[in-house]
Amino acid sequence: MRLFAVCLILFVAVMCVRPVGNAAESARTKPHVLVILADDLGYSDLGCYGSEIATPHLNQLAQDGLQYTQFYNTARCWPTRAALLTGYYPQQVGRDALPTVEGGSGPKSVRPVWAPLLPLLLKSAGYQCYYSGKWHIDGTPAASGFTRSYELQDQGRFFRPNRHLEDGMPLLKVKNGDGYYSTVAIADHAIRCLKAHADAGIEQPFFQYVAFTAPHFPLQAPPEDIARYADHYKDGWDKIRQARFDRMVARGLISGDLSDSERTQGPPYAYPEQIQQFGPNEVALPLSWDQLNARQQAFQATKMAIHAAMIDRMDREIGRILAQLRAMQAFDNTLILFLSDNGASAEMMVRDDGHDPHAAPGSAETHLCLGPGWATVSNTPFRRHKTWVHEGGISTPLIAHWPAGIKTRGELRHTVGHVIDIVPTVLNLAGVESPVAIGGIPVPKSPGRSLVHSFAKDDPMLHESIWWLHEGNRAIRMGQWKAVAAKDQPWELYDVTIDRSEQSNIAQSQPEILSRLTAQWDSTTQEFTKLATDKGL
Repeated sequence: MRLFAVCLILFVAVMCVRPVGNAAESARTKPHVLVILADDLGYSDLGCYGSEIATPHLNQLAQDGLQYTQFYNTARCWPTRAALLTGYYPQQVGRDALPTVEGGSGPKSVRPVWAPLLPLLLKSAGYQCYYSGKWHIDGTPAASGFTRSYELQDQGRFFRPNRHLEDGMPLLKVKNGDGYYSTVAIADHAIRCLKAHADAGIEQPFFQYVAFTAPHFPLQAPPEDIARYADHYKDGWDKIRQARFDRMVARGLISGDLSDSERTQGPPYAYPEQIQQFGPNEVALPLSWDQLNARQQAFQATKMAIHAAMIDRMDREIGRILAQLRAMQAFDNTLILFLSDNGASAEMMVRDDGHDPHAAPGSAETHLCLGPGWATVSNTPFRRHKTWVHEGGISTPLIAHWPAGIKTRGELRHTVGHVIDIVPTVLNLAGVESPVAIGGIPVPKSPGRSLVHSFAKDDPMLHESIWWLHEGNRAIRMGQWKAVAAKDQPWELYDVTIDRSEQSNIAQSQPEILSRLTAQWDSTTQEFTKLATDKGL
């Protein structure tokens, strides 16, 4: 009953949001929207962002659209998903913890009533909303405005999930050898939704959210995909990382220096007994490649080959989705946004079905993890990884493609943006105003900003500041300056216009600038604390 009441309140609120113009006419002119989210993809893991991995479909979208060079996420999966679909920082909507709020919050907490997901808001503009992939948000897809959904709750099993649902109904467990692979299954469902939309002759625009589980651990991929990269990584992570950096510089994606590999920085969580299950060839630190023996090098090269195969396969499946858009003549008027939920992961652990060290690497019986060595490559040229809020943990590629609406082709955008900007962007294009109240509860102003102006040219003033906090790691960016601190460590300060790799800490030489940034971080934290503790919201 509580869920029904909440949905009813949201429905009434959404119906009170007025779409711009005549509904029938505007439905023909509003863009379709396709948001594609990768899981644990590093900043440099796509070909168009410097990688050696084959991603021709995403590369083509970048070549015919825009590439953002300074776009950010929240450093973790579930907080990013909350921000992506609400337009608020996850701490504002109870989806990540605040140290100032007793009991905190996190992946099991529930958003406030005033924070509906984007599909509910789009319904007032006639959008049909479809979802395929990893959910990791509170509530259900149906209650959140999606009319069709494939919900994969089993991200740790690429070949044989135990928990997945279609339109809210549980599906049977998949047996090994049934030919299932989650990246393909997610794309299959997205394509079925698009085909049904076209076959039904629906005039309304659609919002399609495709959330792949790749390349999140465990490293699992079809053997024929792995074979494509069997010999790619024998030179080791140091040379591969330098080669990526050189391509990024040549493309103009970054400036400054390549960050030093932090040779003593291991995984963010200590699971030494689990790491031992991987065998003697596993390495839990990003040591110099020549410090590894031949067997360790071969083992590590195989792991990266699997990671590459997972990204390669994701790109192929995206290509099938794009082909469906073309077949239904929706490609030109579809805004496509591609991004990642956090930086590449240095986590090393064993979950789900465990790890058999004697099984073929990348198979369903294995649970290999990328680890800090290759995660450092994936996050080129930046420091740290998923969960940290140094640039390696929070920087994401963002590709924007929309032939009918983005007239520039193949340009870079250096606009500093954040996943909180996705909702305002889509609402802007859909002609939908955010509700001012839901169920009599005032709706706080979203910190997100529309990216639409940046489709034509860079928008340097999009944000006065961008704020981060996750598991004690904290940061704030204001213009050229970024203050950042790992958990229980002092603040560092960087001029990210010349040192985005965070190599020259100028905290001691610029105390006034650091003080201004940390004061703003404190002020934002206090603002979010008040919001979280205000019973009127």
